[in-house]
Amino acid sequence: MKISIERGALLKAVAQAQSVVERRNTIPILANVLIEAEREGVQFRATDLDIEVVDKAPAMIERPGATTVSATTLHEIVRKLPDGALVTLTADAAAGRLTVDAGRSNFSLATLPREDFPVMASSEYQSNFTANAAVLRRLFDKSKFAISTEETRYYLNGVYMHVADGDGGKVLRCVATDGHRLARIDADLPAGATDMPGVIVPRKTVGELRKLLDDDEMDIAVSVSETKVRFATPDITLTSKVIDGTFPDYTRVIPQANTRRLEVDASEFAKAVDRVATVSSERSRAVKLQLEEDKLVLSVNAPDSGAAEEELAVAYGDERLEIGFNAKYLLEIASQVDRENAVFLFNSSGDPTLMREGNDQSAVYVVMPMRV
Repeated sequence: MKISIERGALLKAVAQAQSVVERRNTIPILANVLIEAEREGVQFRATDLDIEVVDKAPAMIERPGATTVSATTLHEIVRKLPDGALVTLTADAAAGRLTVDAGRSNFSLATLPREDFPVMASSEYQSNFTANAAVLRRLFDKSKFAISTEETRYYLNGVYMHVADGDGGKVLRCVATDGHRLARIDADLPAGATDMPGVIVPRKTVGELRKLLDDDEMDIAVSVSETKVRFATPDITLTSKVIDGTFPDYTRVIPQANTRRLEVDASEFAKAVDRVATVSSERSRAVKLQLEEDKLVLSVNAPDSGAAEEELAVAYGDERLEIGFNAKYLLEIASQVDRENAVFLFNSSGDPTLMREGNDQSAVYVVMPMRV
């Protein structure tokens, strides 16, 4: 195999590949990227056996062929090459080496046979549809902060993507929760997605998917089966196993009867929480909210480190309320608000609190209170 490729195109493809590769693994081939050169171009394939990414790039193909080489080493080499460099990759199967030439730089890297590289089995997808990149980005970006990191409840270690009943009919919905907070985000249901099975997209896949969704104009081809999900652009295909488990009935924890309404400038609120939380002990990070008519007092009292208090002008017309929250959870939820105002709906100091962006019902967040 011998190809020549522009450094920028190579870096983009190898960066995507090496981010999928697990740093520590017991199977040497999984640390490698599979480079496949065919007449129409070159593709770079990487996998950790749960996720597979294939990135196509334009290149001049002198000799078609394929080999595998350390994804991290190749990425580091290409990253350090000068911008605009033309990189030549030459594989010598007999010697088990890949030569990387760029200007006066020359590297010789060890390879492993392409036959040893595991390719994810193709799957029959029950549902195939197209969704705009900006829509998918909103669904996953606004929900991923609530993904659980607790390994025992593995079915919460991802975002539950499914078709649900919204206010105006069927919607494409993403939900994540860790038991302390919950995010539920809706988007218009794309054509062809009606029969999509609900799937739990793993946390690592959500992170990798984010790299495909930067171009607002791009449409993403989405394919879903009971066991796999695939997201594809013209250049990159990301295939992932889904979490084998049942996502809990999240509708039961979304409060319907919270009537005490607080409206506050989301940005000012987030900054104030951040400021008063500075003195709180790391372990609890509890912030107390005292609500009176059109006034919110945020306070932290940490006996070992100090106390802090800040007052905000807000829109609130109900009876006095004191309620405590984990500062980190409040900050993460407040930072999801794209609109100017955040609306909090309370019931009592011991009940879950609902938050949404102004009057927008398509993004709903729930956070559990703390005793303070």
